[in-house]
Amino acid sequence: MKDVLLIALFAFLGATAAGLLGAGVLRLLRHRSLVVSLSVVAGVAVTAMLAGTLTVAWAMFLSSHDLYVVTTVVAMAALVSLATAVLLGRWVAAHSRELTLATRSFGDGGTFAAPAGQPTAELAELARELAATSAKLDSSRERERALEASRRELVAWISHDLRTPLAGLRAMAEALEDGMAADSGRYLRQIRTEVERMNGMVGDLFELSRIQAGSLTLTPARISLYDLVGDALAGVDPLAREHGVRLIGDRIDEVPVEVDGKEMSRVLGNLLINAIRRTPPDGTVAVAAHRSEGGVVLSVTDGCGGIPAEDLPRVFDTGWRGSHARTPPAGAGLGLAIVRGIVEAHAGRAEVRNVQGGCCFSVTLPAA
Repeated sequence: MKDVLLIALFAFLGATAAGLLGAGVLRLLRHRSLVVSLSVVAGVAVTAMLAGTLTVAWAMFLSSHDLYVVTTVVAMAALVSLATAVLLGRWVAAHSRELTLATRSFGDGGTFAAPAGQPTAELAELARELAATSAKLDSSRERERALEASRRELVAWISHDLRTPLAGLRAMAEALEDGMAADSGRYLRQIRTEVERMNGMVGDLFELSRIQAGSLTLTPARISLYDLVGDALAGVDPLAREHGVRLIGDRIDEVPVEVDGKEMSRVLGNLLINAIRRTPPDGTVAVAAHRSEGGVVLSVTDGCGGIPAEDLPRVFDTGWRGSHARTPPAGAGLGLAIVRGIVEAHAGRAEVRNVQGGCCFSVTLPAA
């Protein structure tokens, strides 16, 4: 037993010395290629075995022939180990370079394509994560491009929609100033109408800017959905009569919701006004509300004839106004964007789908 312990001690001391030396070499070469690191690790393993063997052989006073045999065996093992380490290192390094090149193109704004056949589980997992990140960035870039295009269109449309009434206001003001207006009362009424319309556009822009900046402050209260819809229908009834559109609101469940009454009234008003203006005379705009598994669903169905399938994803985008003529009283195309912003601020969602003869806008809110 004593001899075994001595052999173990001498082998441990020799291997420890080789390990410490290898650790120092690895620290010096830590910034070099993976091939170098793997070669050092293989060399340390063989050197540790050789050091331990030679130490034990020296302590046991082996013959020179036996020591030569042991040294030759260890040297052959060292050559095979180093060759294996170099081949493995070159293989892993080559795949790492492929992954680096793929990641470089990904960083330059392209799409990441993972190289086939990753040599290690870690590199394969890294490639999968990069591919998932690439897909997310592609989606973000697409949303950003759509948002930027929407903003440019909005600026152009707002400029156009403001320039037209401003030119009319200037002409009417000059006519009144020069005493050329035959019916000054009519001019004044028209001026007031145009000012109110522009004031509404500016108000919509301000509301949308608050929503997009995340500064919209809500004051939630428990409200009956029946009362909320009733007030909204009463508010748009004169507009519906003017356009010859019938309002139907007989499918409203009396369910409570926890919402900001003022903001949700704006949501309902925007949806109803939009539906009334898009529905032809003698058409119908129907409002319904019911409880579902996902919360409380409020829907407004019009008779606009439907929205083209390619436009459905853009309905709630800022500035979208469909294919209708961009003339008064079309508005600035901000109403539906405001609807979505307010609904999402209430942790809900706004959706649209085509139905027979028109389309249905639905708002889903959390149940109180």
